[in-house]
Amino acid sequence: MPFKSKAQRRKFAQLLVEGKISDETYEEWNRETGRKKLPERVTRKRTTKKAPTSRRTSTGSAAKKSVRKTARKTKTATHKK
Repeated sequence: MPFKSKAQRRKFAQLLVEGKISDETYEEWNRETGRKKLPERVTRKRTTKKAPTSRRTSTGSAAKKSVRKTARKTKTATHKK
């Protein structure tokens, strides 16, 4: 796996000197990185919060309900006369 930043490369070099990683591991990472120009530090990408969405009623069923109510009113009004 290649290094992502100069800081990471320095940290691995420090771990190598302390004997916490093997020389082979450091060399493998260094080989895979090659001569890439690395940034000093890599930061995590910020995630944006999604705006809360309001719940909507289905327009089809809401429209049907209102039509039914008006139809009932007109039927009862005509029968009373």
